[in-house]
Amino acid sequence: MEIANLITHVEALIFASEKPLTAIEITELVNSAFGFMDDKVVIDQVETSIEGVKEKYNAEFFPFELRESGGGWQFLTKREYHQTIAQLNGDKFLKRLSTAALETLAIIAYKQPITKSEIEAIRGVNCDYSIQKLLEKELIIISGRNETMVGKPLIYSTSRHFMDYFGINSSEELPKISEVLAEQIVTPTLVNAEHFETDATVDNITADQANGSETLREVERG
Repeated sequence: MEIANLITHVEALIFASEKPLTAIEITELVNSAFGFMDDKVVIDQVETSIEGVKEKYNAEFFPFELRESGGGWQFLTKREYHQTIAQLNGDKFLKRLSTAALETLAIIAYKQPITKSEIEAIRGVNCDYSIQKLLEKELIIISGRNETMVGKPLIYSTSRHFMDYFGINSSEELPKISEVLAEQIVTPTLVNAEHFETDATVDNITADQANGSETLREVERG
């Protein structure tokens, strides 16, 4: 299939999909749709087509763009239109996660897979409500059970929707904890030897001035 023709099919698939599509998934879908073709579409052709679609929607007059987010490709509204489309759903669109839910989600993101008891050990409080809300929002999933712990408790991991929500493609793109902490560290004031030398010089000047004043008073008395 010619790239020019393939581009429109790739565009249609991404537009119609309810979830982000990877290049591999698009390749399989196209080949399934055109099973009668002797020459199968390969992933390199699909990736070239994706770049073509991406370039097309980078034009200023389109309010949305093609972005790789949530582990695949999808159409997203450009940032400058977020406030406008927020009017469609009001507070629901702009609703933020609670502090407790964010803390719980951060622990799961960095420590996954992890059990509820391990999360609570880190936070120091019960996390039932936060975990339930994160499950409802599909930001985390139950990824199995810890077979080595007593009772074989459930373990939690982040979902593909989590990556989509935060605009990343894998957990590797999360900021490193050291980088986050580095922003909170107050840089100490460096003290150099020159500071002490300057102070010593000032002390000497002050002492000389005092001696000069004393000598002047003795002359006047004489």
